[in-house]
Amino acid sequence: MHATAVLLAGAAAGALGLSLWPQDRPVVRDLPRMMLLEPQPFEHRLDGDWRQAGRSTDAPVRTTRIPAPIEIMETPISTGQWLDCVAAGACLAPGGPTDRPDLPVTGVSWLDAAAYAEWLSGETGQTWRLPADVEWAFAAAEMFRDDALGVDGDPDNPAVLWLAEYAADAARSRELDREVRPVGSLNVNSRGLRDIGGAVWEWTSTCLRRVDQDPLGRILSQDETCGIYIVEGLHRAAVSDFVRDPKSGGCSVGVPPANLGFRLVREVGG
Repeated sequence: MHATAVLLAGAAAGALGLSLWPQDRPVVRDLPRMMLLEPQPFEHRLDGDWRQAGRSTDAPVRTTRIPAPIEIMETPISTGQWLDCVAAGACLAPGGPTDRPDLPVTGVSWLDAAAYAEWLSGETGQTWRLPADVEWAFAAAEMFRDDALGVDGDPDNPAVLWLAEYAADAARSRELDREVRPVGSLNVNSRGLRDIGGAVWEWTSTCLRRVDQDPLGRILSQDETCGIYIVEGLHRAAVSDFVRDPKSGGCSVGVPPANLGFRLVREVGG
């Protein structure tokens, strides 16, 4: 191609927001549309396993904000998009079905999702990663599920907490929707994100933390376990990073997620 033609083609591609790929570099097809999130205060129940006087208690609600603007995928990664990574030799075949490219990919571990983000970053020259729990919650907006039990541990009657946990788990089991629907077809929230809180839980980059408080709610100690990560969906769960099928084990507490998938964020300017 003549040099002038190349320059004109490059200018046209830039004006359209496209990029010219070398012939030996695979094109990343059909990425989800991105939704821009600007930091602003919101009320958020903190993640983690919170304890007071050695007994489980609800995590506190705090006014917080995401630390910087980000773009987040409108929909979860589809099976077809995942299989592009498999074809490139950078991802393993998923544990979920592969015959419907329009379905969200399922049967992927945290390690799998991190590998996809690394591959996509290399292919696009942009910074892609899993969202932190607070970013996911902010993006989910009114569809974020508060996982509070609504009671504090009673040192004289631990059965109060056990009964609350049992009732919450029973309610989650009743409302569990295990039908995996095509990406974009489940719902849409006030921020324009789709498919929040359906049959597919989504990995985050947030490690499970355990927090001990004194009777006044002051933090005495906290530690993180970064082999276990928070997943978000109909309820929060904490799942080991290698788990692809949460029903087979690896969920730390409560009703396990039905399926594991993910969506990514792209750092603005990254």
